[in-house]
Amino acid sequence: MFTGDRSGEWLFRAMWRAGFANQPTSTGADDGLVLDDAWVTAVVHCAPPGNRPTPGERDACAVHLLREIRHLRRVRVIVALGGFSLDALSRVYGIRPRPRFGHGIELVLPDGRTLVCSYHPSQQNTFTGRLTEPMLDAVLARARAMADEGLRS
Repeated sequence: MFTGDRSGEWLFRAMWRAGFANQPTSTGADDGLVLDDAWVTAVVHCAPPGNRPTPGERDACAVHLLREIRHLRRVRVIVALGGFSLDALSRVYGIRPRPRFGHGIELVLPDGRTLVCSYHPSQQNTFTGRLTEPMLDAVLARARAMADEGLRS
């Protein structure tokens, strides 16, 4: 997921700086990247036209997202990249009304996990400065601190 595209370049550099990855890049499945205490997934696993998933695709993939979340038993923190991800996670967790998206917003999910929101590292957000590397670093550093605290307790 995210391997070999500009969003991935941003994400894996930030994950490396936060201590979630052993290297700052990922160029292919055999490039040596190892994630530590992290799992990267997507709300929609298909490649939709224009790289814009539809609400229908989100809803069709919700069962897969829920299954994946349930298998990740040690997960303490989930980082949602973008409002689309927040909306999908809100639906999966049955959160109503849907929380308003904002960069750095945190909320406790019904299963006790914490959700932290970040702007998606898309070119639209990174080229315009809506998301900067320090902003993404701050979200992942917060996630790292919460995950580490959960492992100690």
